[in-house]
Amino acid sequence: MLVNASNLDSLRVGFSAAFSNGMGQAPSQFERVATIIRATQKEQKYGWLGKIPNVREWIGARAVQNLMQHDYAIKEKPFELTIGVDKDDIETDNLGIYTPMFTEMGMSSGSKKDMLVFELLKAGFTTECYDGQNFFDTDHPVLDADGDEITVANTDGGAGTPWFLLDMSRALRPIILQVRKEFEFTAMTEPTSPNVFMNKEFIYGTDARMNVGFGFWQMAWGSRQTLNAANYANARASLMEMKGDYGRPLGINPRVLVVPPRLESAALKIVNNELGANGETNEWKGTAEVLVAPWLA
Repeated sequence: MLVNASNLDSLRVGFSAAFSNGMGQAPSQFERVATIIRATQKEQKYGWLGKIPNVREWIGARAVQNLMQHDYAIKEKPFELTIGVDKDDIETDNLGIYTPMFTEMGMSSGSKKDMLVFELLKAGFTTECYDGQNFFDTDHPVLDADGDEITVANTDGGAGTPWFLLDMSRALRPIILQVRKEFEFTAMTEPTSPNVFMNKEFIYGTDARMNVGFGFWQMAWGSRQTLNAANYANARASLMEMKGDYGRPLGINPRVLVVPPRLESAALKIVNNELGANGETNEWKGTAEVLVAPWLA
């Protein structure tokens, strides 16, 4: 193959198509767990996370509900993936080996959101959220009905394989995926470019800017206890009983049970089986949908 502008452009189009095909094949489980925020700056502040607005009976003048200010922000991270194509392979038309690489490049890029979201969820036991506590913790500060500070848990601890029960019905989900720039395919294919001259290599790459952070801890339960009916029941009841400041019920409705592959069987038994472990009616059948996330392995 002649290394000229026309042939190089044809290669770019073909490699770009393979990249796009790979992006389309990538999983997209993150959409079930995270709220996507389109950012316009490197660091986006979420100080208002400490306050969930509450509708009150209108007596007298309106009561302005000022949003509590926390110093919580998500700072974007840059990501890139670059592939070099040897000039000799183009001249000898030895390009069949590259198409699968560009498809895989697209799949890797498309999977990055899933990886970020579920890695953060898994790290929630040791990573702080907006109130300064770990996202899954036993002592989140909340005001009771009298305005006194108490502590509330959204975990029951444990030391085993983690699993999660989440409410995905709210406007803000437990994980925030902040995106400033999506992955896009670019090419450096000028025959006179320094990289071609020095290394006889044409460069193709993709890059993006994004990051993840935590939303409301009240809508997620994380556990490293054994995944069984009793612990599932405790997680479900604890979330549904969750209250905001001044004793206000939050109406949490957990409907997604997120597990790693090793807990898939246990999760399906809890929410799919007609009968319990001892032959009794399984009252938890149909109470949640199981989401098996390979990134939690």
